[in-house]
Amino acid sequence: MDALNKGKGGRAVGTPAAMSTLAICLAVAVGPAAANEADNVRELRNELEELKQRYVDEVRRLREIDARLMAVQTRLSESGVEAEGEGEAAPSPPVEEQVAKGDAPRTAPTAEDRKQATRRSVDDFLQQEHVAFDRPFVLEAGVEYSRYDRTQLTLNGFLALDAIFLGNIAVDNVASDTFEYTLAARYGLTPRWNIGVSAPFIQRYTTYQKGGAGGSAAAFAEIDQTSDLAIGDTTFNASYRLFPETASRPDVVVTGSVTAPTGREPYGIDWQVIETGEDADGNTFVRFAVPGEQATGNGLWSAGASVSAVKTLDPALLFANFGYTHYIPRDFDDLNNNPDTVSPGEVKLGDSWNWGLGLAFALNDRASLSMSFSQQISGQAETKADGESWESLIGSDSNSATFSLGLTYALTQKATLVTTLGVGLTPDAPDFTLGIRVPYAL
Repeated sequence: MDALNKGKGGRAVGTPAAMSTLAICLAVAVGPAAANEADNVRELRNELEELKQRYVDEVRRLREIDARLMAVQTRLSESGVEAEGEGEAAPSPPVEEQVAKGDAPRTAPTAEDRKQATRRSVDDFLQQEHVAFDRPFVLEAGVEYSRYDRTQLTLNGFLALDAIFLGNIAVDNVASDTFEYTLAARYGLTPRWNIGVSAPFIQRYTTYQKGGAGGSAAAFAEIDQTSDLAIGDTTFNASYRLFPETASRPDVVVTGSVTAPTGREPYGIDWQVIETGEDADGNTFVRFAVPGEQATGNGLWSAGASVSAVKTLDPALLFANFGYTHYIPRDFDDLNNNPDTVSPGEVKLGDSWNWGLGLAFALNDRASLSMSFSQQISGQAETKADGESWESLIGSDSNSATFSLGLTYALTQKATLVTTLGVGLTPDAPDFTLGIRVPYAL
């Protein structure tokens, strides 16, 4: 044992000096191995992080593809076509389990997917207020009913003692039910250009009433009049997308329009005399007269320009518009309503300004609700008989404001039902309007 514990030169190995030498030798031998292990840990950790990132990216891609597949299947089911392999869906396991099995995950649509799914129901209404450039050709048929009822009180006399009215009291009332049938077509030339044409067909049922007829407060005269269905003024328009919508900017569209006087003008229409009277000198005058036929247009060419803007605030859309219309003066053979008198002259209608704003939001992927306010202000009209100067027509200016509610429902993949209810807020606006339109995308 002593021999074993002794090294060369008789020095004992187990002495402190020998132990130190052995530790140094072991450290030199183990050092490189420990350094290699640390490098391996770092490499494995980096590889794990890389695999985790790839896993997250793949899951994201799977979710996007799955959402696109669901959107395509929804469109196919709406059009009555059943996708291959489509059936009753079973509850989907977590994404991790599906990835482990190699299956595509069936996850709920993201916010962007829901926005795209409900976009159509809002766009169907937006087509009426704005312009949709994603549809190459659209045909539209519509009908609108409006009610107009106005009463005018006429006093012919004087006040006695600032309290008692002496004279004749006449009450004139005009109630009109108007049906407007519209045919329209819109065509998208490019993603930025869109052209369209709209032709209305108008029919009116009007009741004229007059109280105090013949100078007697108890007398009352009434006549009903029904007009034939006739075409109104036809409008041609072209729209250009000035700025597409971004995260900080709305979609801006500029529209120019020209209206042709294809309807029946209101000038020179003979009056139908219902009742006449005589003054103290024996001269005959008309007490109650109504137009012999109804006008369906204003008789003048007009040119207009408007700008509209739309901003998406998921799940709603905000929209606003502003427009201006100028009427071109025109000569007519007769401006007088007296059948025994012919008075040629020129008519100039006052220019009009209109603006509106509102919002629309999707209830689901097929229905949307909207509300809006619109106002149109028109200047006074002027007439000029041959050889005379221009004369303003008192009371021809107007201020028409309307509040509207709308409901849009996608009937099929190509056809949509658009309904609106408008309530007049000023005396110049109709009491209410009810409209139904069905645009069909080809």
